[in-house]
Amino acid sequence: MAEPPTAGRGLVLTAKDVAKAYAGRPVLRGVSLELRAGERLALTGPSGSGKSTLLNCLGGVDRPDSGSICFKNQALELMDADGLTEVRRRDIGTIFQFFHLLPTLTAAENVELPLQLNGVARAERTDRVRSLLERVGVAGRSQALPGELSGGEMQRVAIARALAHAPAVLLADEPTGNLDSRNGAIILDLLQELSDETGTALLLVTHSGAATHICHREIHLRDGLISGVRKADTD
Repeated sequence: MAEPPTAGRGLVLTAKDVAKAYAGRPVLRGVSLELRAGERLALTGPSGSGKSTLLNCLGGVDRPDSGSICFKNQALELMDADGLTEVRRRDIGTIFQFFHLLPTLTAAENVELPLQLNGVARAERTDRVRSLLERVGVAGRSQALPGELSGGEMQRVAIARALAHAPAVLLADEPTGNLDSRNGAIILDLLQELSDETGTALLLVTHSGAATHICHREIHLRDGLISGVRKADTD
């Protein structure tokens, strides 16, 4: 596991006793965690343990049935739909296993979209998109549609899109799950480098030992409960 970030960095995301059920079936049974600026946290566990549900609750996509989620001291459960949308647009980036790029937009246009939604001026959008595509290594594919990109290229574009608005927290749901081992390793190295450079906190849902290795801590879920916590070995 990675060395922990500098001690004393502020909390950006806190969950306390988060519970969620669907159709009467408990999925989360009281999960608590903290995430600090610049920290990378792996969320592991078997399928059906509640990992993706927890990620959706932490990202304001779904609401817990009980418990509290605070983002920069703002209680998400107290916000209305417009408030949650604003937090997601401004402060939270998401990377999906299946990329979720808009098929009719070019790579550059996909990355630019969150900046447009946030009202960023055209000149700044252009500069930021160019810089991000260069940083993730796909500047030469900026005008390609998603259907013309490889899996690794699509995931790089998805990372650039998730980072376009300089989020405080990056939520990644199995970001290497659809990639071969070589491209998966490249994506993990890129996520580690970018989070180190920007101080963005990363919460990574994964089954991958390699993905867990780039994180500072690992929280293991089983049956909707935390069954184990592992910290980085700093020896």
